[in-house]
Amino acid sequence: MPNPIAFEIGPLAIRWYGILISTAILLGTILVLKEAERFKLNQDKILNLIIIVLPAAFVGARLWYVIFNWSYYSAEPSQIIQVWNGGLAIHGGLIGGILAGYWYSRIAKFHFLQLADIFAPSIILGQAIGRWGNYFNQEAYGYETNLPWAMYIDGAYRHPTFLYESLWNVGVFVFLLWLRRKKDILVGEVFLAYIALYSLGRLFIEGLRTDSLMIGPFRTAQLVSLTVIIVAIAIIIIRRKAKPTTKKRQK
Repeated sequence: MPNPIAFEIGPLAIRWYGILISTAILLGTILVLKEAERFKLNQDKILNLIIIVLPAAFVGARLWYVIFNWSYYSAEPSQIIQVWNGGLAIHGGLIGGILAGYWYSRIAKFHFLQLADIFAPSIILGQAIGRWGNYFNQEAYGYETNLPWAMYIDGAYRHPTFLYESLWNVGVFVFLLWLRRKKDILVGEVFLAYIALYSLGRLFIEGLRTDSLMIGPFRTAQLVSLTVIIVAIAIIIIRRKAKPTTKKRQK
């Protein structure tokens, strides 16, 4: 069983979850700045945007998780702030980050959809890295299985759903890097491809998990994923029919 604590400095415990999230933020920031430079966007404003979006995304991710586990957190309110033990929901993080990004893009006079395209590969890469925090915390795993790649978790060999999602996200990341270089895509389509493809993977992988957040008898992530897929595809089709000659590349 992996130790969730990487090392200790006196009374301070440094957890793998925090290290992995910090690594994801660092790599994501580097990628965003390089792409923003290609579009000649103000680097200081982009950094300001990152500083605003990150806490908004963390708050959104934690709120989403807490809300859908309120029966537990209402009895243990001191656990609400203990994010180092896990419990960040990507859908809440996306909502928080998108709202903060849209607000700042209006102030800084950025094109919001262009920003969304720039950030999309970094977000999915961060998700791929962050899933390994679930491994060290021994969470977000699946049902028991006898498949040869099963991992021994919580007393049984189980589907390593965090691994499945991490590998899927890496594949989406590579695809987005290729897609954003194409000259015939509309602004916003990299982001729309990101949310659709991530949701497609999550739709199937979520069905293997044992710890899904629920709305009645339904898995919340599957309901959200299915909705996002339909909406994203519909937006792509409608926009292409409305503006078939509007290209993403302006250079």
